[in-house]
Parts: sequence; structure tokens; C-alpha cells
Amino acid sequence: MSAFLATWFVNVDWADIGWAGVDTLLMLGGSLSLTLLLGLPLGGLLFLTSPGQLHDSPRVYATVSLAVNILRSLPFVILLIAMIPVTVFLTGTSLGVAGSIPSLVAAGIPFFGRLVESALREVDRGIIEASQAMGANTRQIVFGALLAEALPGILAAATVTAIALVSYSALAGVVGGGGLGDLAIRYGYQRFQLDVMFITIVLLLLLVQVLQSIGNRLVLHFSR
Repeated sequence: MSAFLATWFVNVDWADIGWAGVDTLLMLGGSLSLTLLLGLPLGGLLFLTSPGQLHDSPRVYATVSLAVNILRSLPFVILLIAMIPVTVFLTGTSLGVAGSIPSLVAAGIPFFGRLVESALREVDRGIIEASQAMGANTRQIVFGALLAEALPGILAAATVTAIALVSYSALAGVVGGGGLGDLAIRYGYQRFQLDVMFITIVLLLLLVQVLQSIGNRLVLHFSR
């Protein structure tokens, strides 16, 4: 096995691959945690203030929806570059794992928030009306009925968001963001080392498959 690796992957430094993999996982873990934490209330706000919902507010909904649409419409590479001053202010650097997370979060929050809004819309309107008839306030309706009923959809949305963040983290390598994407660009692309490129692609594909598998199992479990 070692002879095979030495023959076919002559340019691959397995230690570098390992550290790049760890960096990718750190980027994903940090950005996904903040995205879920901030994106869930954003999706709830979009849902609650949308037409016909509990706190129907056309002005608030239009303002928040516009901000979400603007951030979602920006290509991630452009967002990375535009956020460099903000990233340096927040983390002290625009490079590595720390320098990538703010941009990943800025891209992930509106993406996840819109998916949460869609998941909440799938909840049967009768559940909300029944909760209101029993005298439940907004907090009780949201936490006791809406989130419980929409949980499988929210978990599916979190899975899609996690996979999107994997692809975003690879793009972060364009500006020295670290991780497997940075390795693929510096060695696989700039130095034309196709074996390095191949290994990084395989590892990213495996990561996506693992995330999708975990997400599917969670959705199936909470759908019962």
C-alpha cells in the first residue's frame, strides 16, 4: 500500500493533507455553529412577519427579506474579498481558519434563514390556530408548536447548509483561507500537481457524503 501511494501520489504530503483536513473541519464546525445559532431566529423573524402570519409586518419583512436577498445574491468569492476589512477587525487576520469563518457565517446565515422560513411555512396552519384557541402566546406557539412540527425540515435545511459551507470553505482557499481548498489551489492548481487535487476532491466528497448521511438519519429519526 505504501509503495502504491509513493508511486501514484508523489507530490502529496500526507501531513499537510491531515492538517488541511483538520482546518476544514474547524472552519465547518465554527461557521456552522454560528450559522445555525443566528440563522434560526432570522428564519423565525422572516416567517412571523410575513403576510398572514402572527406578527404580519410588511415593512419589517420587506427590509429583512431585502437584506437576505442581497447577501444571498453575492457570489461567495466576492463576499470573501468585500469582507476582508470586517474579518480583520473581528479576528485580527484575513488568513487561515479564523480569517475564513466570518465570511462563511455571513454567507450561511441568510441561506439557512431562508430555508428555515420555508420549513416553517410547511407547518399546518391548523396547528397555529389550535394553539391560539388554547390561549398560547407567541413564544409558546413558536417553541411548543412551530419548531416541534418543523424540526425535520429544519434539520434537512441544516444539512443542506452544512454541505454548502463545505463548498464555501473550499473557495476560501482563493484568499488564503486554509483547509483543503487552499491546498487544492496552491498545489493542485497553481503548481499543477493533479495528485494533490485528486486527494482533496476525494476528501471533500467523503465529507459531503458523511454530512448528508448524518442529516438523513436525523431527519428520519425526528419524522417518526
